[in-house]
Amino acid sequence: MIRREWLALVGLATIPWFSLRAEGSKLSPDLRDNLTPGRPAVQVIIQWKQLPGWLQAEKIRQRQGVVKQNFHAVQATLAALPAEQLAGLASDLDVDYITPDRPLKGTLDYSAPTVGATLAFRSGWTGKGVAVAVIDSGVGYHPDLADVIGGQAGTSRVVYSENFVPGESSAADTYGHGTHVAGIVGGYGATSTDPNYKVSIQGMAPGVKIVNLRVLNGTGAGRDSDVIRAIERAIALKNQYNIRIINLSLGRPVFESYTLDPLCRAVETAWNAGILVVVAAGNEGRNNSAGTNGYGTIGSPANHPLALTVGAMKTMFTPQRGDDLIASYSSKGPTLIDHVVKPDIVAPGNRIISLSNGKKSYLSLNFPQTEVPVSYYKYTSSAATSDSYMWLSGTSMATPMVSGSAALMLEKESVLTPDQLKARLMKTASKSFPVSSTTTDPSTGLTYTSQYDIFTVGAGYLDVAAALSNCEVARGVAVSPSAAVVKRGVTVYIPKGTAWSTNAVWGDQTGWSLNAVWGDKVFLNGSNAVWGNNAVWGDNAVWGDSTSTGYNAVWGDNAVWGDNAVWGDNAVWGDLVSPFSALKILIYGEQ
Repeated sequence: MIRREWLALVGLATIPWFSLRAEGSKLSPDLRDNLTPGRPAVQVIIQWKQLPGWLQAEKIRQRQGVVKQNFHAVQATLAALPAEQLAGLASDLDVDYITPDRPLKGTLDYSAPTVGATLAFRSGWTGKGVAVAVIDSGVGYHPDLADVIGGQAGTSRVVYSENFVPGESSAADTYGHGTHVAGIVGGYGATSTDPNYKVSIQGMAPGVKIVNLRVLNGTGAGRDSDVIRAIERAIALKNQYNIRIINLSLGRPVFESYTLDPLCRAVETAWNAGILVVVAAGNEGRNNSAGTNGYGTIGSPANHPLALTVGAMKTMFTPQRGDDLIASYSSKGPTLIDHVVKPDIVAPGNRIISLSNGKKSYLSLNFPQTEVPVSYYKYTSSAATSDSYMWLSGTSMATPMVSGSAALMLEKESVLTPDQLKARLMKTASKSFPVSSTTTDPSTGLTYTSQYDIFTVGAGYLDVAAALSNCEVARGVAVSPSAAVVKRGVTVYIPKGTAWSTNAVWGDQTGWSLNAVWGDKVFLNGSNAVWGNNAVWGDNAVWGDSTSTGYNAVWGDNAVWGDNAVWGDNAVWGDLVSPFSALKILIYGEQ
């Protein structure tokens, strides 16, 4: 399943936790630390060393467990077992790793012109013939997701729908998140395009097909197993609908290496099947609970080195890119455990106007602040709010910007592989940023300062026009590199001979050098360390010389599990959480 040669490629082969896995570590830490005797059956994902069959099912039944489903994408079984039986099952030589069935959450008027999409439209690129699998809260019917013939909505471009939420049968969007995401990918603007409208609200690829795979329930909550099932279905339907992209505007905390995480393994399987997987970085960039100033908060499966991980920018309500700023809530790298350099790219994600599933969705009913005045896009004196559009903020909104852009690229050049798409999007991304910016939350008075470094903005700001104009083809695997500590708490650098070796995509002897992809001013100063003497911040790194708190949170062995860690005490075993737990940030966005 996992291509082990990547470990050497991204510098992970020498990390002690991988080469010296402790006895009993087949149980994930969040599972191992919560095995209270007598508690109700625990729903877990059991990864096997072979495809599960009758023998594996019998091993579960012998331990009073119930098999619920097998997954071939990750060679795993979803099952419920008594807590006291899990340690015994983990000792079986046939078992690779066991994790809980973890909860997860879902993380255009100015946005499309900002990233150059208008130029793509003028050139005739719409994403026609390409399908994007939107794995989210469902996609409701909307005229903007239909073919437009003679100004009228025709056949829906939502060509397939299926529900994976347990206990439900409909793939409709009762939450309101998935329809909004689908509109950013491929809304046509049919509801806002005639002489009465001052703004046409279009998505990135208005000709693309949408495959609707619902995994989040009516309050925006879901489970690992639901997403894995949906990814498997996308792979199975790939050839039938030409699914070339999966959009995952959702995620959860990181609990172990991506090499063991079943959600990451499913993403890797899709990638190996020829599907670009675009994932939201997360919205924890303001989280300083571990003393990291928001660093080390990238979620899963955005932490996988293959996934194209997207952070969020603010368009500042202008079509020009030059005044845009990073959204302070956008999660930052490096990733926990593996220290992968993320995000890979940033795109507009703040106060994005896209499709509404009407005023009966959970978001509309509970958060009327998401409603857009009709007068915003139509010439009218009415004070009414729109039934057709709403605005939301977060990396969930930035992710479909990139998915739609990739669809345009595939319409133009259908032979591009996921690695080539990722590499080209990163290399052509705009690399012009300020050194830093600040924003103040009016409700709390707190001010947040953002630095424009490699762990905040990745390889740069999405530029669709540049990506479509570029004809270079990368050779190799576009794994995101890993960072390594050189001097504790002071300097971090990207080791030579890893992801930028001459055998990799970013090799110095090709057109894909370190400087070409990440730039040489804001991200890295030549071959110097990210935070070296001549780099972005000088000697005092984000987690600083004076305290070890931030250092231990990102680089230490006990990063995730301490009481004061990034994810807190109730991350796994608490109630299912909404994608909008940080409502002020995600719904209102930044000013």
